[in-house]
Amino acid sequence: MWVNPRQPQTLYIAQLLLYFQGGFALVLGLIGGRLLSVYALAIAVGKVTAAFGIANERRWGYRLGVAIAALPLVLRVLLALTDTLRWLWADVIDLLFDVALAALLLHPMSRSFQRYWPKRSRR
Repeated sequence: MWVNPRQPQTLYIAQLLLYFQGGFALVLGLIGGRLLSVYALAIAVGKVTAAFGIANERRWGYRLGVAIAALPLVLRVLLALTDTLRWLWADVIDLLFDVALAALLLHPMSRSFQRYWPKRSRR
């Protein structure tokens, strides 16, 4: 199952956002003629994989989604601390999507729902 609309609204929107961001990065990288860096490719594939895992109620999918959502935010903060603050606000819309994704995945409704996934999904 690619998308699971029976999950809470926060997880459902997070799935869509993960697919959108991952797919958009891959398509822009391939069609735009730009070669994706290894980092960008890993993030894009990770987002699509996490969305698929969340849709199929797998704990690894949720954990991967949280890690993939937090990684760009952590990297922005590290860049802002090592360089000037312009890196933090370089792409405001991208920053807003990253914050929204992290907020959706860490929302109490998402966290409580994933705790009750069947035991088979603890793999």
